[in-house]
Amino acid sequence: MKLYQFSSKQKLPISLDEAWKFLTDANNLKLLTPPELDMTVQYGTERGMYPGQLIEYTVTPLPFYKTNWVTHITQVEENKFFVDEQMYGPYATWHHKHFISEIEGGTLMEDLIHYRLPLGFLGKLGAPFVKKKLEEIFRFRESALIKHFGAFEENKDTVQNKETTQKHEILN
Repeated sequence: MKLYQFSSKQKLPISLDEAWKFLTDANNLKLLTPPELDMTVQYGTERGMYPGQLIEYTVTPLPFYKTNWVTHITQVEENKFFVDEQMYGPYATWHHKHFISEIEGGTLMEDLIHYRLPLGFLGKLGAPFVKKKLEEIFRFRESALIKHFGAFEENKDTVQNKETTQKHEILN
C-alpha cells in the first residue's frame, strides 16, 4: 500500500506559549474542523497533552458514514512538537507531526502527515479525493485560526530585507 504525504504551514500572530496551549487542547479540534465532518470529542481531554494519551472522536468523513477515530499521542516536546497516530479510524495509517516555532511577530505552525488509505485498490482510486478533502480541511482550519487569532502580518522591513537578499542571491 502506498504511503501518501500531506504538509501545511501557517503563521499565527500569537506567542509560542499561546499557540502551544491552544493547539494541544483537543477540545479546540471542533473549532478547527469543517462542520460537515461533525467531529465530536468523546473522551481523553481531561488533562493536558502527554505521551500515551488516547483521544476518541466521532467523525463523518463521508455522507452517511460516521466512524470513531482513536488518536494515540506518541510524542510530546513542550512548545516544539507533538505526534499523533491513529489507532482506529478512517485511514489504514495516519501519522501526524505538529511542529511550532517562534518567528518574528508570532508562531509558525507546521504539519506533516503520512497516511495510507484502506481498501487496497479501491483506496488507491480514492486518493485524489482524499488529498482534495485534506486540502479543504486545512483551508478551513487556516480560516478558523485567522478568525480566532487574527491574520499574521509580515513586518514590512523583514519582507523587504528578504526580497533584497533573494535578489542578491539571484544576481550572484
